[in-house]
Amino acid sequence: MTTTSGTTPGTGGSTSRRTVFLLAHTGRPAAIRSAELVVQGLLRSGIGVRVLAAEAVDLPLPSAVETVADAIPEVLDGCELLIVLGGDGTLLRGAEFARASGVPMLGVNLGRVGFLAEAERDDLDKVVDRVVTRAYEVEERMTIDVVVRTNGDIVHRDWALNEAAVQKVSPERMLEVVLEIDGRPATGFGCDGIVCATPTGSTAYAFSAGGPVVWPEVEALLMVPISAHALFAKPLVTSPKSVLAVEVQPHTPHGVLWCDGRRTVELPHAARVEVRRGAVPVRLARLHHASFTDRLVAKFALPVSGWRGAPH
Repeated sequence: MTTTSGTTPGTGGSTSRRTVFLLAHTGRPAAIRSAELVVQGLLRSGIGVRVLAAEAVDLPLPSAVETVADAIPEVLDGCELLIVLGGDGTLLRGAEFARASGVPMLGVNLGRVGFLAEAERDDLDKVVDRVVTRAYEVEERMTIDVVVRTNGDIVHRDWALNEAAVQKVSPERMLEVVLEIDGRPATGFGCDGIVCATPTGSTAYAFSAGGPVVWPEVEALLMVPISAHALFAKPLVTSPKSVLAVEVQPHTPHGVLWCDGRRTVELPHAARVEVRRGAVPVRLARLHHASFTDRLVAKFALPVSGWRGAPH
């Protein structure tokens, strides 16, 4: 993870008009109202706003807002920041734009947990103020690159910010797999699936499957079994340089690969799924230096009453 100052993000500069891209879950009334407030605040400060035409029809936007038709990364050209309003699904959709374009993403959580979000709905005024004054920093989050092979040939490539999950398709049949780390077999068993995750994804699917919570600044890869029928099926934490592999056994039913719970592909017979550190990170805009411990306590409402702190 690296952090850079927000004084020169994206392509915005002092000699040209600054532009921010806004992505919102327009199916949420809260997102519509929040988008309206953000747009008004940015325009008042002379910052241009760009949105997708498909979302603009659901938003009460002034004519000064620029709309673009195609939902492709190139629509962020010239933008210094991507502001995303919504829950975890919307934030992951924004991460796809952020990774492909290199533009930092600033998430505002309108859902339940929202670990990728930097602010909550009540912080909209602060969000606008920090964007206007460029009072934010940019943090790089590790991703994973995913390759699916069959008979040695690559048949699919993908990536994920949170996790790549190999899962069974038939509810009545387990998926028989062998796990490999750095070219050596580690163990094999029947299970519902395997989650290969980043530290960012440790609080997502991997957490639900019983994996450890890993602080974002720790560079590592995680491998977490889902409902494994085995005595040794513990979550594994490896070096960020490791290559993880999940081999689906030939006698088992076909599996399916999910990346960030958004992109899916059916795995061919006897597929091999390889996961390694991603070549391209996702850049996140940060408004403050809050401790990850505090974020964890707040997001999960952890009981900390009675804490006295270290002696002074």
